[in-house]
Amino acid sequence: MDDAPTEAEIVTLGAAHMQAAARIRRVALRQRLPWLPDLHTPKEEEQYWGMHLLPNCTILGAAMDNQLVGVIAYGDDWIEQLYVLPDLQGMGIGSLLLGCAMEEMDEIRLWTFQRNVGARAFYERHGFTAEEETGGADNEEKEPDVLYHWRRLPEPTLGLQPPG
Repeated sequence: MDDAPTEAEIVTLGAAHMQAAARIRRVALRQRLPWLPDLHTPKEEEQYWGMHLLPNCTILGAAMDNQLVGVIAYGDDWIEQLYVLPDLQGMGIGSLLLGCAMEEMDEIRLWTFQRNVGARAFYERHGFTAEEETGGADNEEKEPDVLYHWRRLPEPTLGLQPPG
């Protein structure tokens, strides 16, 4: 699958978009990680996006043909959510969204499930390294997870000495 940039438009999301953002997450999880327990109703997920993520994170969406197809929520050196509709994965939409976060933060951490090999490969391609694996005791799904970390590399110096 090609991960070249696509023609998606990045838009800042507000309260009116939280239902669509929650739906993208739900569709992506159900199709890509069908073994995960379905713990929340669509309404509960929408409320989480609107009442928890929206006030505390930058939330951006990727739109194609005026339809939201991907979403990212990030802030305070963490990516809280990053999802792209399954039929559009591999087209660069996730890379475009992740790139927005990477431009704004010098360091990023995020959790993903150990069995989510697609997400793990995606983050590793973008320079993230696995820092810690857990048995899942601290996540509500009780699914083994992995903490990823990325840090911006320092700007290279030219090695020139100041005149003196």
